[in-house]
Amino acid sequence: MLTPFYDPEKSYEENFTDGPFGVFANDFAAHTEGEPQYDFLGFKVYSPFGIPAGPLINSKFCRAAFLKGYDICVYKTVRTGVFPCHPFPNVLSVKVDGDLTLEKASQKLVADNNYTEPLSITNSFGVPSRDPAIWQEDVKKAIASAGKGQVLVLSFMGTVKENQTEQEFVDDWRLAAKYAKETGAKIFEANLSCPNIGNEGLVCYDLEMTRNVCKAIREELGDSPLILKVGYYKDEEELKKLAEIANEYAQGISSINTIAAEIVDKNGNQALPGKNRARSGVCGSAIKWAGLDMVEKLKRTRLEMSYSYIIIGVGGVMTVDDFKEYQKAGADIIMSATGAMWDPYLARDVKSEALKLKLTI
Repeated sequence: MLTPFYDPEKSYEENFTDGPFGVFANDFAAHTEGEPQYDFLGFKVYSPFGIPAGPLINSKFCRAAFLKGYDICVYKTVRTGVFPCHPFPNVLSVKVDGDLTLEKASQKLVADNNYTEPLSITNSFGVPSRDPAIWQEDVKKAIASAGKGQVLVLSFMGTVKENQTEQEFVDDWRLAAKYAKETGAKIFEANLSCPNIGNEGLVCYDLEMTRNVCKAIREELGDSPLILKVGYYKDEEELKKLAEIANEYAQGISSINTIAAEIVDKNGNQALPGKNRARSGVCGSAIKWAGLDMVEKLKRTRLEMSYSYIIIGVGGVMTVDDFKEYQKAGADIIMSATGAMWDPYLARDVKSEALKLKLTI
């Protein structure tokens, strides 16, 4: 396996300062000819492929991803204030036999630092954020690093605080949208797959809060394209309610983030040290089934209700074949986090395959 561009053996701060690593550290650029043909929320891109919020932790990582041919890059989720990263380690390899079904996710999963294929990992960062004045300037650099046929998406979220009212939580989302808009970014993502007020689950599963947050964000962003980042919905009726909210306030839905499970070491002890870290999100090969399932559900709902949101498929895209599976399922855009981290040539290979298919038609 190649050296990942985010090094799990280093701290978040070391990665932030010294990364990216491996092939991503060089200036080799994937070559793309002709004119961009794919429409992504009003912007022409060379390919419907990119990297979601998570591994692109600053403008250096975004620049490297653009150079390697990832044409849609999502700047890691930012907040309205400084927020620390969880203690090291933040990434571990998770041992999953086959798919990480919801039944398996209700049990303990063993993790270590031995990364083998098929690769699944857990990432536990806590969505760290610099002061807005710092990340705003860095986002501007990331935007400027996009080449022809490429575009940056800026992800943001509201922050849960002690003794916070629901309105204060919504107001923090609104402020995050305001700060995001000030960077000059053209496309935005509301990361609703983060804790709700009171830490009682993800915002996206509290549909009333989701609607209130989306309404506030839309008022702040004006006509700018908005994507809603959500988790996996087992209940299709709940998903339909989310789709209704997205149709009213957003232009796209990105799914899935991760599947949460209790992560332990080989001795059965908590693998990720610190408070509130017994459970952590799992991504990579083992969650592809859930990402594909969500794409199919979202496509079906869009057709039934005559909605217009685009579908961004995320989860377990490790190979070109995975990319093609997502396309077949109905994803308009496909993104890879874990796969891209370990395979800097994935975007190049996806484009090469697309070129072959066009040539044989």
